[in-house]
Amino acid sequence: MKALHIHFGKEGGAERFFVSLVQALEERGVEQRFVIRPGRSWRSEIAPLGPIIENNFRNLSLSKYLTRWRVHKMVRNWQPQVIMAWMNRASQLIPAHSDALKMTRLGDYPNSLKHYQNNDCMVSNVPGIAEKCRALGWVKPVHVISNFPREVQPVAVNRADLATPDDAFLVVSSGRFVPRKGFDTVLHAVARLPNAWLWLLGEGQERASLEALAAELGIADRVRFVGWVDEPIHHVAAGDVYCMASRHEPLGNVILESWRAAVPVVATRAEGPSWFVEDGKDALMVDIDDIAAMAQAIERLRADKELAAALVLAGQQKLTERFSKDVIVDQYLDLFHGRI
Repeated sequence: MKALHIHFGKEGGAERFFVSLVQALEERGVEQRFVIRPGRSWRSEIAPLGPIIENNFRNLSLSKYLTRWRVHKMVRNWQPQVIMAWMNRASQLIPAHSDALKMTRLGDYPNSLKHYQNNDCMVSNVPGIAEKCRALGWVKPVHVISNFPREVQPVAVNRADLATPDDAFLVVSSGRFVPRKGFDTVLHAVARLPNAWLWLLGEGQERASLEALAAELGIADRVRFVGWVDEPIHHVAAGDVYCMASRHEPLGNVILESWRAAVPVVATRAEGPSWFVEDGKDALMVDIDDIAAMAQAIERLRADKELAAALVLAGQQKLTERFSKDVIVDQYLDLFHGRI
C-alpha cells in the first residue's frame, strides 16, 4: 500500500495527530510520501517515513505551479493507491487523472465544496462535519474516522520547575491562544476558586491580552504561561483537572490526552465534546462561556475525589474501546483497501 499525504497545516493538536497517524501507518507497512509547508517543527518526525516536497502553496506564488507539476509527476511515476489531502488548501493539489483513492480528511467544518471535486470520498473526525458536507451538497461517500491520542507514557513534570506548590490544586488548559479556545473563560473561572492554580500551555495572538486579564483578575501570581511544549500530556499529568473551554471545537483531542494522563476533565458543550463526552459519566460538561458553571464544575472535582476517579476510569475505558491507535488505524486501513 502506497499513500501520498498533502498537508499544509501549521502547529497544534491537529498536526500532532497527523504525525501520529502517519507513524502508525508506517508501522502497519504503508509506504508514504508527503507534501508539507517548509519549516514545520514536526518535519524531523516524518522525514524517516518517506520523501518530502515542501512548499507553502500560496495562491499568488509562481512556485505553486511548480509544486503542482512536481506532485502530479510524482503521482504518475510512483502510482500511490491512496492520495490523502488534509483540509481545504491541500485538496487543490489532488490530481484528477490518478486512479488512486482520492480523499480529503476534514478536522473542521467546511464552508464550501469547491476544492473537493477530485475527491472520491471525504473523511471527517466527527459526525457533525460529515453532516455539514452533505448539507452543502456532497453526494459521494463520507466516512467518520476519529482521532487517537499519541501513545506517550505520561510522566508528570515537576511542579517546582514552574514555581507551583506541590500541594496546590492545579488546573491545566492548552491550545492556540485564539478567541475560539476560550482561555479568558478559564481565567475568570479560576479567579473564583480560592487557592487554585492554572497552567496555560500554548502560544498565539491573544497571549498578551490573557496575561493582562490574569493581572486584572488578581491571579497572575498563580497562573503560569508555559508556552508550546512538545508533549503537553506530561504537563497535563501534573494537574488535578484539565479544562477545555472552547467556543468551537470540532473534536477535542485534548480530552483524549487527559483521559490517557488519568486527569479528570471539565469541557464546554462545543461540537466535538458534545458528540463523544457523556456528562457526569466520563467528564463534566458546561455551557459555552458559562464562567460560574465552569468554576462550580472544577470545584466539584476538587471536593469529590471519588467522582474525579470515576470520570477518569470511564474515560479511559472509552479511550480503549473507541479511540485507541489500533481501532483508528484499522478503520483507515479498511478504507484504503476498500473494505468500507
